[in-house]
Parts: sequence; C-alpha cells; structure tokens
Amino acid sequence: MPGMWWWLGGILVVGLLAAYLTWTVGRVERLRLRAESAARALEAHLLRRAAAAAVLAERRDGVELYAAARIALDAEPEEREAAENDLTRQLRAVRLDPADPDCEAVIAASRRLALARQVHTDLVRDARAARGRRLVRLLRMGHRHPWPRYFDIDDPTLALPADVPA
Repeated sequence: MPGMWWWLGGILVVGLLAAYLTWTVGRVERLRLRAESAARALEAHLLRRAAAAAVLAERRDGVELYAAARIALDAEPEEREAAENDLTRQLRAVRLDPADPDCEAVIAASRRLALARQVHTDLVRDARAARGRRLVRLLRMGHRHPWPRYFDIDDPTLALPADVPA
C-alpha cells in the first residue's frame, strides 16, 4: 500500500510537468503567431502611408516626396527600413495642412503606423522573451521558426504646424 502513494505522487508530478510544458509550447507558439500578425499589419500600414504620401506628392508636384514614396512602396524587405526612414524625413520637410484631405490622409496614416509599430515592437519583445527562456531553449520549442525581428524606423508621427490647432 505505501508503494502505491509513491506511484500516485510520481504520476501527479509527471502530469503537472506535462501540463506546464504543453502550456509553455502553446504560449511560445501564440506569441510567435501574434508577432507575425503584427508584422503583417505593420506592413499594411507602411503601404497605406506610402500610398497616401504618393498621392500628396502628385497633387503638390513634390518630386522628392514622390520618389521617396515610390521607393518605399517598391522596397525589398531588407531595404524597407531605410526606405521608410527616408520617406519619414521627406514628409517632415513638407508643410502639412490638416484642412487639406490629402494631408489629413497622410497624417492619419502616420498616426496609425506609429501605433502599429508600437504594437509590433511590444509583441516581438514578448515573443523573443518567451523564446529566450532557458527551458524553451533547452527543449528547442521554437526552433522551427525564425526569431521575430524588430522593425526599427524613426517615429513616423508628423507634427502639425504651430499655427494649426490639433
């Protein structure tokens, strides 16, 4: 009879360990999927801002802004950060009037992009922290997928002119 309690205790410990490992694998996978989803949303917001900037540049005959927007739209993934930083610099050089619908579209797209970038950064940080834990690395729980990457660009929010109320 006393040997049965050892078996029962051992089975309970193994069951708890299996439940913890299953939960950990699920968490690592969920965070990876959320980081990938945030990367896709960030990509969509980058494209919207570049398209809005191209429309603004066409209407104002802004050659440099249009070129930066086209480069951002056509950039390869490894060149995307530099192209987006250049587009941000070009947009900051343009005087934006919130009463103009084209300017308002660029300002709104830039604000949404800033929010999408923050969400992406937070999710990548969480996913990397989960994958960096000792037990996760030891058991190679996330080895089939590449590590999530940060998207490092300048703050895309655009300041309004001082004489225009927000």
